[in-house]
Amino acid sequence: MIYDITINGQRHRLEVEPSQNQWRCKLDGNEVQADAVLVRRDVLSILIAGKAYEVKRERSPEGIHIWVAGQRYAAEVSDPRSLRSRRAASGAESGPRRLLAPMPGKVVRLLVAEKSEVEAGQGILVVEAMKMQNELKSPKKGTVQRIMAAVGASVNAGEVLAIVE
Repeated sequence: MIYDITINGQRHRLEVEPSQNQWRCKLDGNEVQADAVLVRRDVLSILIAGKAYEVKRERSPEGIHIWVAGQRYAAEVSDPRSLRSRRAASGAESGPRRLLAPMPGKVVRLLVAEKSEVEAGQGILVVEAMKMQNELKSPKKGTVQRIMAAVGASVNAGEVLAIVE
C-alpha cells in the first residue's frame, strides 16, 4: 500500500507491505524498521529502531492532527490510487495525464484500446498484485493516446502505463 502523507505542510510517501510476521515500511524511499500496535481507537504504539512512541490521532473541524511526544502536527493522508486523490493532486483537467502503476504487479487485462474515448474513472487496464486484481481508471475524460504496457508484462510502482489526453 502506498500513501501520500503531509505533516505540517511537508509531503512524504509511505509504502507499507506485509512481510512474514511484520510490516515492511519505506518512508520517502528509505527502509524503516517499525512495529505498530493499535492500543485503542485513534492511538498507536509504534516501535521505531528500538524507541517507543505513542501516536494519537485527533479529528477536529480544522482537520486531522497527530500527537507525538506532546507535539501536535497537522496531518493529511491520501491514497494515490484513489480517483479522488488523483483529481485533487492534478489541480486542472487540461493537458495529457499519465496513468501510473500504484504497486508492482502484472498487467492481466486491457479494458480499452489506444485512441479510445474514455470518461473520468473509466477502467483502462487491470494489474494483479499479491493475487488481487486492481482496475486502474482514467484520471480524466479524454482519449487514450498511448498504452505502454502489454498483457502479461510485469510493472513496477510508479511506472507509466498509459497516457490520457
